[in-house]
Amino acid sequence: MTTRTTIIYRDPTILAQAVAARTLLTIGDLLAEPGRTRVDIAVTGGTDGNRVFHELLASPLTEAVDWSRVHIWWGDERFVAADSDDRNVKQARGEFLDAMTGAGLLPESNIHPMPADTRSDEEIAAASPEQTDAVLAAAAAEYQAELVAELGPEPALDIAMFGMGPDAHFASLFPGLPQVLIDDPHVLVAGVRDSPKPPPLRLTLTVPMIARSRHTWVFTSEERKAPAVAAAFARPRNPQAPSSFADGQELLWLIDKGAASKL
Repeated sequence: MTTRTTIIYRDPTILAQAVAARTLLTIGDLLAEPGRTRVDIAVTGGTDGNRVFHELLASPLTEAVDWSRVHIWWGDERFVAADSDDRNVKQARGEFLDAMTGAGLLPESNIHPMPADTRSDEEIAAASPEQTDAVLAAAAAEYQAELVAELGPEPALDIAMFGMGPDAHFASLFPGLPQVLIDDPHVLVAGVRDSPKPPPLRLTLTVPMIARSRHTWVFTSEERKAPAVAAAFARPRNPQAPSSFADGQELLWLIDKGAASKL
């Protein structure tokens, strides 16, 4: 695994501002590379992720980025109806993306949300576990096919950003569930049927896909996350602390003093 670098910030607000600034500066650096035509980043939802979206929109550095060459992906998504408030993409639109597309800076075609659940409530309730698994597998295959179509047969992200939950999960890779142990390099996206955090159905990038990223950043804040950070740092690839599987060409953990308090 790549050596982890940890940076500790004063509080959640400063953390979000730092992640936003790092994102914008890194995108600018990547776009300046000779022959570079685009940058592909995976974003995250949750409290910390939405704070970062807010700071991205507020930052003057946003104006320095050529957003027509930036493509937005997701590290995971709640597999619910497209208009559900639970959708990470809906929250991201409200915090950042709609403002960017509305201003003509970010083309709508550069936004790549994970598939939504198109079944009716009745169909969802009547589905057997096997039927639900088949629906999730088809949705995961659809997103993987889009990654391959856009990024080539060995797709890799330039930046992959993840929050972390108090159970040390990242993306939708949860303790006690098998998805974090997927090590097949050909399985880049997976479905999750029994998420311990509602809603229960999820889609997630797998560890092999995340590990291909040029920059992998895990960021989290607040003292209630401190035991999870300590567990993730205690040993690599611990299935009970899935964020310990985070990897990439560069691996950064960006946390505040509260989240670092048990290190």
